[in-house]
Amino acid sequence: MKTIVIAAGYATRLGELTKNFPKPLLQIGQSSILGRMLDDIDRIPDIDEHIVITNHKFAHHFEQWKLQTHYTKPITIVDDGTETNETRLGAVCDLLFALQKLQIDDDLLVVAADNILFFSFQEFVDFAKQKGTSCIMCHEQPSLEKLQRTGVVVLDDQNRVLNMEEKPQQPKSHWAVPPFYIYRKADLDLVRHSVENGCGKDAPGNLAHYMVDHTTVHAWPMTAGRFDIGSLDTYHEAQERFGH
Repeated sequence: MKTIVIAAGYATRLGELTKNFPKPLLQIGQSSILGRMLDDIDRIPDIDEHIVITNHKFAHHFEQWKLQTHYTKPITIVDDGTETNETRLGAVCDLLFALQKLQIDDDLLVVAADNILFFSFQEFVDFAKQKGTSCIMCHEQPSLEKLQRTGVVVLDDQNRVLNMEEKPQQPKSHWAVPPFYIYRKADLDLVRHSVENGCGKDAPGNLAHYMVDHTTVHAWPMTAGRFDIGSLDTYHEAQERFGH
C-alpha cells in the first residue's frame, strides 16, 4: 500500500502565509502539519512508500523538506507542473497524474495534508482489510450548516455506503466524510477512468462519490476527532492548542 498525499493546492484562504509556501509544511510546534500525519502513517507495516503530489511552485519546498526527514519508508515528490491557483489540476486530476507518472498499481491510502488527527490510520487500514473493499472515513456531524458544506453518506448496518451526496441542502444523515480514503488495487481502473466518465475534478470527495456509485465502498467511523486547518484563524488556533 502506498500513501498518496494530495498537496498541490495553493491555500489561498491563508493569504500571505501560503503565498509562497505550502500549507502542509507550516509548522505546528516542532513539526509540520504533514510531518505529524506521516509520523503516524510511517509506522503502518502495510505502507511501503509515501508519495506527495504537489505543484511546480511549491515542489522545491517539499524536496527540501524530504532531505530533512527520517522516515522508514521512501518519499517520492511528484510535481504536477502548475504554478497558479487558476491553472491547478484539481485534487482528483492530481491523483490521476501521480498514478500515471509513477505507474502505480497498488492499494492506496489517499490523504489531504491539512488536518491534525487524534487517531491512528492503522485503525483505518485494519478496517479496510477486514471489509476487503475500498473505504472512506466518516464522523457524526450534528451541525446542519457544516453538513451542507461537505460530503454526507448513508450507511447500512455493516457500514456499507448506500448513498453519498456532496454538499446536500437536505442531508440524509449526520455522517460527514473527511478527506481520507483507501482505494483497493482492484478498483484502480475505475479511479483511472473516473474523470473521463464524469467525475468532478477539484475536490477529493468527488472521487469518493464516484466510487460509491460504481463499486462497493465501506465507511469507517472515526474513533476520535480531527482539527481541520483551513484558514488563518484555525492555523493560529492549532499553533496555540497543539504547538507545545
